[in-house]
Amino acid sequence: MPPKQLRIGTRASQLALWQANWVKSELEKRYPDMEVTLTKIKTIGDKILDVPLAQVGGKGLFVKEIEEAMLRGEIDIAVHSMKDVPTEFPEGLGLHCITEREDPRDAVISRKVKFADLPQGARIGTSALRRQAQLLKVRPDLQMVIIRGNVETRIRKLTEDNLDAVILAAAGLKRLGFTDSVGEYLDTELSIPAIGQGALGIECRLADPVITETIAFFNHADTSYAVRAERALLKRCEGGCQVPIAAHGTVKDGQLRLVGFIAAVDGKRSVRGEISGPVSECQQLGIRLADQLLAEGGKAILEEVYQRAIGE
Repeated sequence: MPPKQLRIGTRASQLALWQANWVKSELEKRYPDMEVTLTKIKTIGDKILDVPLAQVGGKGLFVKEIEEAMLRGEIDIAVHSMKDVPTEFPEGLGLHCITEREDPRDAVISRKVKFADLPQGARIGTSALRRQAQLLKVRPDLQMVIIRGNVETRIRKLTEDNLDAVILAAAGLKRLGFTDSVGEYLDTELSIPAIGQGALGIECRLADPVITETIAFFNHADTSYAVRAERALLKRCEGGCQVPIAAHGTVKDGQLRLVGFIAAVDGKRSVRGEISGPVSECQQLGIRLADQLLAEGGKAILEEVYQRAIGE
């Protein structure tokens, strides 16, 4: 029997509210008698807007305060962008559902110029070291400018900061209706997405059977297998969401293909690999690919990245 009331914790950004409202509407469709409310919570990541996330410890910046509210019993579930969710949870909390993935690609917003045709030394706005590393690997001449803020703010920076292009996740642009701004979607072989990019995660108190049963329908099996493999790779590499690690899993006919990538921030050194196997082994596949990448040079690259971050 579903509860009569259900409280959703969410960040207050435009995209976070879209995501939380989508979950709210799906719950109301399925349970017409349920009262679903949103609780807006400001996280550390929302408060620090003038410093690159990598310098303030990427792990948990967008979820910590929300999880604390859940532990206090102030909310029942939390809706997160999967790429913001750490691989470790406070005791008693966990990821119960992963929704069907929206477009996982990165998108280029420019002045009607394709990525390959950007001028020498073009200034590119991005919020992720992962994108920076991969794009510099292909175009070492590019100047990367770290930008922060919500989706609309980052689109505006194209003009305000005199940038040649801004790279954002396609999923957020599609959810918010900004696809007219997109000049090009980057192939996932060129720019491997962030772990979990495009999928939403629903976190809850795992020992609450009423809530876990109520939200179980949100889980999309193939997306869940793919994202859990990606997250297993990230956890094995001991990486937060703001290090140059990328992974993308795809599922077809019960088989999972996982591509992984570790790079230096400047893109000059990198290691890439892939692995395939049955979806039932999704987490083991992620661990095995991580071990392969670390052994092939990824460990040394990450140690250097972390040392530089500490130095800054």
